[in-house]
Formats: sequence, structure tokens, C-alpha cells
Amino acid sequence: FGWQAPGAAEARRAKAGFPNSIVSIPNHNLTHSESLENMARLILLCTVAMLSACNPQTKTPVQPLVAPTAEIAADCADEPGLSYICGFQAPEDLLPLGSTGLLLASGQRRPPAITTGHIYLIDPVARTQSELVHAASFLQKHDITLFPDCPGPLNLQAFAVHGISVTETAAGIFSIYSVSHGEREAIEVYDLDMHDTAPVLTWKGCVVLSQDAYFNGVARLADGGFLATRMRDANQNPSAVVAGAITGSVFEWHPGGTASPIAGTELSFPNGIDISQDERYVYVTAGGTREVVRFDLGSTPISKISVTLPIAPDNIHWGRNGMLLTAGNNYVAPEMCSGNGCTTGWSVLEVNAESLAFTRLGGADQTAAIQNVSAAVQIDDDVWATTFNGNRIARFSR
Repeated sequence: FGWQAPGAAEARRAKAGFPNSIVSIPNHNLTHSESLENMARLILLCTVAMLSACNPQTKTPVQPLVAPTAEIAADCADEPGLSYICGFQAPEDLLPLGSTGLLLASGQRRPPAITTGHIYLIDPVARTQSELVHAASFLQKHDITLFPDCPGPLNLQAFAVHGISVTETAAGIFSIYSVSHGEREAIEVYDLDMHDTAPVLTWKGCVVLSQDAYFNGVARLADGGFLATRMRDANQNPSAVVAGAITGSVFEWHPGGTASPIAGTELSFPNGIDISQDERYVYVTAGGTREVVRFDLGSTPISKISVTLPIAPDNIHWGRNGMLLTAGNNYVAPEMCSGNGCTTGWSVLEVNAESLAFTRLGGADQTAAIQNVSAAVQIDDDVWATTFNGNRIARFSR
């Protein structure tokens, strides 16, 4: 849709059928220490997210987003080892959009002032982004066959886009599942059509979840169902929870059914989630114990293996060659650093899906402009990372 990209990205987009502007990104190398042993230590127990709602065949006119101000642009200078794209609202989760070379990011609401979420389409080559939910082309077309129990259209003034899952269901058509808070706690579902001169996002329906719960991550299943992490009770104060205490589990939903917990998946602040292609293995990050846990849904009872990480892992997504990527704040013992003023830097880890052995790909110390990193994906040799409470995404070369 009017974007061009050089080299591998251009070839990838052409193969996918998307014509595309030519901007190269400087290739920086990280300058800080890559040593896991010297990493500082603190658990960042979760982030608080936000809002949502669902109508048949409604095109919703909304005020377009204001372009980033000159002040924001001036604040977006690259740093040694890190390149930035700015102008986002809390881009908590991030995924590649199939083979297009583009990225899709969620946008959390930031109450009390901002009560609405966002979905961003990002061109990492041109270093530009466009917002899809609040675009003039956004549609609401309720699929009452797949989502008959969804009570109505998305309330654009009271929803969030937290964890996301993206699946290409047909050439150039992507199904997006997102965790939403606000008017309702729900999984909101969209279709993104990349065939027109401009992308068209359409809301399709929702699955309402327990309203006394706070969900975080979601992974779409082949039948249109999903797995989602119930992180905690909605009114639970994370700082008041005993370290490592069980707070939630993985929930499962299939078309025609109800969302229900999967016995044996109880964890301390379950957060990010992804699933193997055959849907046998489920990978979940547990913020309360700093673990990545792999559940085997093919065993009875469900079995699991886990690994403790030197970060507070947030989202987790598939990378390349059977590896997963997770990201989060470097762990520092609370007696060394705690509270809102404590920043510890962050890291992106690559985790082997079989053994759960991990390697640090990169990150930054506490002086970087981006902190509280919550997700990471890889395109070619570039790793892109997002934050749950900032205004930018970052790139570094692995």
C-alpha cells in the first residue's frame, strides 16, 4: 500500500504482493556489556493495562490521531546501538505481519487521561507508523456466527489493545486477536485486509471473559479459538502478593464454547503466551517467578518444564529456527533497587523451544531512552523491542 523497501525487505514484500519507500536504517552495534552474570537484579511484577466493547456492519467515524509533535520528534534521536521509531502510546506487544516485512503493535490505554487503545502498523524500513483503529477506514462488522455471544460493537472510547496474536488466514488477510480491558474484559477480534491502496482494519467480534479478572496474553488457535493468560484478579495489587504465589492460569476457548481454565497451568502472574504449530506445546512467561514455562497439552495430566531467567519476562513470541524471543527488565534484588524510581535496564533473550536454554541477544542499561521493554521480534538481522509505558519502539542488530 504505497510502501517500498530495499534489499531483503523489498523482495519479501514483493513476494507477498505488497508494493512498497526507500529509507535505510543505520546499523549500530550495542556498546554495553553482554554479560548475563553481571546483570543487575529486580523483579518488575507486571504492568497494569486497560479497556474494551463489540455491532454489525458499522463504519465508525472517529477523529484521526494527531501527528507526533515536533517535541516528540526531537526526543526520538537514535542512541549508540539503538534506533527508534516514536509517536506511539504504550506499544506493549509486537508481532511481524506475515512475510510483508511490516510490524503490528498494540497500544495500551493510559488511564485516567487516555482511555482508548490503538493498533499500529509499522514500516521498519521507512521508520513510519499508521494507526488502524482510529483511521477513517476502520469498520465494525459483527460475525454473529463465530461470536454470537459478543454483546455488541467495540466501544472506541473504552477499550485497550494489550497482548496480541496475528495469523494470516488468506493471502493478504490477517486475523488479529487482542486482550482488551475497559468497558469489558474480552478478547477482541479483527481482520486486517492488506489488498487495498490503504490497509483496512475490521472489528469482527469478541469473547467476553471473567469481569473479575485481568487477562494479559493471547494465542490464536487453528479453529478460531484461543488460549489466554489470566494474569490475576482485576482488583489485585501485585505489590501485595507474596513472591511466587499463584495468581492465575491459562484459559482456553473454542467456537461455540466458553472460556475456561486449563487445569495444571497455574502460575505466578502468567503473562506472555505462544503455542507450537501442532498446538501441543504452550509457552508462557511467569512474571512472579521470572520463568518461561512449557506445558505439554498432549500428556495426561499436563506436564511442564521451566527455566528461570535473569529478567522479568513479559511477552513471548516465536523467532527463527525453532527459537522463541522474550524480553523484560533486568532483575535486581529488591533490597538493591525497588519502587517506581528504580530502573534496571532490559534484555531480549532467545529461548530454545525444546530445551529452554537461553541466550541474551542484546538490550540496554538504565540510561537508555527506552525502558520497561515488554516484547521483541526479529526481522532479518534486526531485533525490534517495545515498551509497556513509553512512546517508542527500538531496533538493535543481533
